[in-house]
Amino acid sequence: MRRFLALLPLTVLAACKPPASDDYVERTRIGEPAAGPSEPIDSPDTENAIWAPAASGQRLLYGTPGERPLFAVECLEGDRAEATLAYTRFARADPGAKAVLALIGNGHVARLHIDAVRIGDVWRWEGAVAADDARMDVLTGTRQVEATVPGAGSVILNSSPLPGELVETCRAPDQAVTAEAAESDPSPAPAAPEVPA
Repeated sequence: MRRFLALLPLTVLAACKPPASDDYVERTRIGEPAAGPSEPIDSPDTENAIWAPAASGQRLLYGTPGERPLFAVECLEGDRAEATLAYTRFARADPGAKAVLALIGNGHVARLHIDAVRIGDVWRWEGAVAADDARMDVLTGTRQVEATVPGAGSVILNSSPLPGELVETCRAPDQAVTAEAAESDPSPAPAAPEVPA
């Protein structure tokens, strides 16, 4: 009898909670399934890709001549303390996504924040840092650099003096990227890659 009386409070307590039921899931089901990230894209072929100055501003485009660019770096000047280097990875991005752009090469590993930005009806990857940010030294060497955004593949940025010259010019805004800088590139001087609308 004592044993029964000792178990009675536990039995009463257990009775307060209803048992699991099949319709519990139905009551909590969300109307639409949650959308995950888009399928990753393949890394592009960059064998014939080059750096070329854009038609205006202190901007370099990287890609195969006559095709959509793959990457861009631009100097946005305020005064010397406010100059920034903006970078763009021309690849589809999920709306509102955030990621880290990894730049590896020239003895450096740089990790930079990059966000999905809406341009017209498409989303692409963009970011910016202060021109004097030491992480941008990754672009100032003479070797190729690998640029990776998760889900957007890796882009091999072939070697050229142009990115380093743009970085240094942006850090010292009294100079400008000139035609002579473009001529110092040992590769041929074809037209810049097309910029998507």
